[in-house]
Amino acid sequence: MDTDLDPILTRETARRRTFAIISHPDAGKTTLTEKLLLYSGLLRTAGMVKNRKGGKLATSDWMTMEQERGISITSSAMQFEYHGHVINVLDTPGHQDFSADTYRTLTAADCAIMVLDAAKGVETQTRKLFAVCKLRGIPVLTFINKLDLPSRSPLELMAEVEEVLGIAASAINWPVGSGREFVGVADRAAKDLVLFEKTSVGGAQRASMQRLPLASPEAQAAIPEDLRRQLAEDLEMLEIAGNPFSREAFLGSRITPVFFGSALTNFGIEPFFDAFVELAPAPSSREVVTTTGSESMDPIAAPFSAYVFKIQANMNPKHRDQMAFIRICSGRFERDLVVKHVRAGQVLREVRLSRPQTLVARDRNTLDEAFPGDVVGLINAGFAIGDTLAVKGGFEHQALPQFPPEHFARIEPSDLTKRKGFDKGMETLAGEGAVQVLRSYDNPIANPFIAAVGRLQFEVLQFRLKDEWNVETTLTPLPYACSGWLHGDIETFKPTPGAQVAKDARGRIVVLFPSEWDRQYCLRQNPEHQLLDFA
Repeated sequence: MDTDLDPILTRETARRRTFAIISHPDAGKTTLTEKLLLYSGLLRTAGMVKNRKGGKLATSDWMTMEQERGISITSSAMQFEYHGHVINVLDTPGHQDFSADTYRTLTAADCAIMVLDAAKGVETQTRKLFAVCKLRGIPVLTFINKLDLPSRSPLELMAEVEEVLGIAASAINWPVGSGREFVGVADRAAKDLVLFEKTSVGGAQRASMQRLPLASPEAQAAIPEDLRRQLAEDLEMLEIAGNPFSREAFLGSRITPVFFGSALTNFGIEPFFDAFVELAPAPSSREVVTTTGSESMDPIAAPFSAYVFKIQANMNPKHRDQMAFIRICSGRFERDLVVKHVRAGQVLREVRLSRPQTLVARDRNTLDEAFPGDVVGLINAGFAIGDTLAVKGGFEHQALPQFPPEHFARIEPSDLTKRKGFDKGMETLAGEGAVQVLRSYDNPIANPFIAAVGRLQFEVLQFRLKDEWNVETTLTPLPYACSGWLHGDIETFKPTPGAQVAKDARGRIVVLFPSEWDRQYCLRQNPEHQLLDFA
């Protein structure tokens, strides 16, 4: 089929909205994701991130450890319809120890929602994740959350976004009160007052919403005099000194539209989601790497192509399966499509994609077709993170970022009779990118050791080996604190005292150091070499 003349492909691509939600831990990111499912009609009642008093758990936190800890550990992919659009939402871990998974997932997003705690503003992990979005040119919408609790001044929060993140901020709506006095938001463009009323405990159901002209007697009577006066002053200040919103500037990552609300009570949630589907971009062209350089690939004109951005094992523990998540970048996907499997510039094989799945967390449904922007799960297909799938060869999608580990350890099964299960579990989890497996360069037959960006990844590794493979393990930390991939001739490289030279799973040389000072000293002693911060 000539994709240039395919009206279905054109229409369906325009309907897609593929985005990631980023935040510092505990800002309400996963709760916001849950409420999007609620307002789409996919859930009748929304769950809580933490299972308080036997309440319903968050849909996107499906892993056992996530449910026990009340944190997101792995990225979750979900697809559903909302107001005529097909939404692909990527809920990412907020904890910095899982940032590698978040960074990879951000490559699959066309835009991002940045969630801020109204009491805390821009926090450390938020800055790091925003920097990745800025580097990749990903437009960012800002949702300032938890207005149902004591909060900082909205004007102060807006100023902090601009000063700390270096991006202009434009308020699309404005909160009316905060804490117990938070009753709704003012829609600046429509000049409406949007009032909300709690209809359930913990926001398990949609909040009742009433929209009134801001200048109407009904609106004026609906809020206390002090809040009405403060609202009028703030809106006047925004008109005089605020940044006017431009969708062109938003898509160019020069401005972030700002919304206020409470994901817990659902106040401000519906207006935010309605605005999101109108503002967020549909899938667009992406750069691919060819034998002669790079070129832009149009999502509609080019044949099918996709890349693997995530591997997840044991989403269905009964079947010991492995799910590869692919982001479709161009063309129409159809079940049983035969594609070339490309890795590191080489076509490894041709493979029939016969078991495609669409997902809501752990729940799966077989699909027959998908379009650019969609995230599709492929079961037991033998793929690795970063692989390209395409009808035609001659290119691959840009490599996914990999960051140098900062924590290192040896891990062994506590019961040596469980070695087979241990080896299988380690192979599977390393394939997910949860940890890296390294081997000594000088003694490659020695037992390998593991490395991770964050120490909590070791805890997750041990938990999953026990939970999914029934293997108890012993972890022995190693005395290294940083590393870097070696660029230069290994034969002329002279490691400094305390350094460890190793190989990663792809055969690349990585050097480990006890401290950053040792790393810098080694660089001074080897001026012809470099230690790369990503590979």
